[in-house]
Amino acid sequence: MLRLRPYKPSDAATIVSWCKDEISFRRWTSDRYDHYPITSADMNLKYLSFNGDCVEDDNFYPFTAFDEDGIAGHLIMRYVDEAKKTLRLGFVIVDDTKRGKGYGKELIRLSLRYAFECFGAETVNLGVFENNPAAWHCYRAAGFRDVPQQDKTVCHVCGEDWTVAELEMSREEWAGIIKA
Repeated sequence: MLRLRPYKPSDAATIVSWCKDEISFRRWTSDRYDHYPITSADMNLKYLSFNGDCVEDDNFYPFTAFDEDGIAGHLIMRYVDEAKKTLRLGFVIVDDTKRGKGYGKELIRLSLRYAFECFGAETVNLGVFENNPAAWHCYRAAGFRDVPQQDKTVCHVCGEDWTVAELEMSREEWAGIIKA
């Protein structure tokens, strides 16, 4: 059973250890770091000194998921609108030894509960690289729906162009899931 708590600087060493190669690292961070691999100091610098690259002071919320064995997942939330009704999930990652066992889906569901019940969000969204079908499937299994896009975002990563698929869930959709 997973639980969610605010991120602590001591979490960084474990979290950064889950990316064993640059492709998995970039699927997690896109171009948000200028080098690979990163250290726990790099992660903490971005999170604690640079507010996760968010301009607004109160707009960066990193979380860590844990179970009886310790840290099992991580993600961040940030508002994407002035009214603070739309939250975006990012930097979603699960312990590489626990992938494919439902931890990702549970992490997403916990974060959705937090977003809708604690933050009062009306909508939660996220982006996932189309070359990451396991993550896309996880988000869909947690209840997210694809958002039709006329112009998809393309990031140049590892010498390739990676297309971003957008997904979202409304408060009403969430309510239907938790009642089921």
